[in-house]
Amino acid sequence: MATVPLVEKPPAPVAGPPSSAHRKKGILSYWRLYAAISPFYLLFLAFGLIPVGFSLYLSFHRWDGLGSMEYAGLSQYRYLLSDTDFWSSIGNTLIIWGLATFPMIFLAMVTAVMLNSAVRFKNVYRFAFFLPNVTSVVAVAIIFGSVFSTNFGLVNALLQAVGLDQVAWLNTPWGIKVAIATLMTWQWTGYNAIIFLAGLQTIPGELYEAARMDGAGPVQTFFRITLPLMRPVLLFVLVISTVTGLQSFSEPQVLLQSTANESTFSGGPDHAGRTMVLYFFQQTFDNNDFGYGAAVAWGIFLVVVIFSIVNWRLVQRRGED
Repeated sequence: MATVPLVEKPPAPVAGPPSSAHRKKGILSYWRLYAAISPFYLLFLAFGLIPVGFSLYLSFHRWDGLGSMEYAGLSQYRYLLSDTDFWSSIGNTLIIWGLATFPMIFLAMVTAVMLNSAVRFKNVYRFAFFLPNVTSVVAVAIIFGSVFSTNFGLVNALLQAVGLDQVAWLNTPWGIKVAIATLMTWQWTGYNAIIFLAGLQTIPGELYEAARMDGAGPVQTFFRITLPLMRPVLLFVLVISTVTGLQSFSEPQVLLQSTANESTFSGGPDHAGRTMVLYFFQQTFDNNDFGYGAAVAWGIFLVVVIFSIVNWRLVQRRGED
């Protein structure tokens, strides 16, 4: 009997990569989704990326805003490094930032611990502490200008009540810095307290119960449990406070506009409250030097980045220790 030879099936074709036409058709099939998210990217391109790129281009030119641009190369950045007024504004900004940030973080942590342990009216307390952050900075600065007024201010009234002399808060270098730092502390304490409160509520209660059973008191519990577990939140608050504090503008500008001897961007007597951003506005809009103002803006960006990285590294290193 003859046997029928087996015929092997041909191998199945291996699917290759999709053709460019197929890929193009697949992308076009999602055009509605791309159109839905396009407004954000268009607005970011128009009001974010293009202005940033133009400011970098402008920093290498001299321009008064009306005439033709003149290429200046790196001369404006070289002048920026030797500009004593710019370095003075950096010093003012760092002092105000230090006077505001560290008391603010301490008060925010204490407030968050108190809110976390509160039993009744928690939402009312949260709203009350968050209210300063949503209040207009201009209105707050005007009120603080009255509070720190030399003749009729509340602070000087309290000093006189305890037998101390009046202080010209808005007319002396350190008085100006203390007034601005107090305003910023009042404005941001509640906001950061809410962030700390969110971090506290993620800590398991079993850890505190075990610590109490071992005889740990409130202070030991805070430093051995709460603070180590809150380090990521503390890092976030410190970096955000650094970025916002080093870019302070509205607070000194509105608070010192009545004492300004040159312009609203001068920072008060002896330029004691002239921050980096105020100096940028002064060079750009008072002196109509848009090219050098752009160079100042990029200098501010570099300072903010450096101090944010330093703060981040310090907190991370302490966490590793």
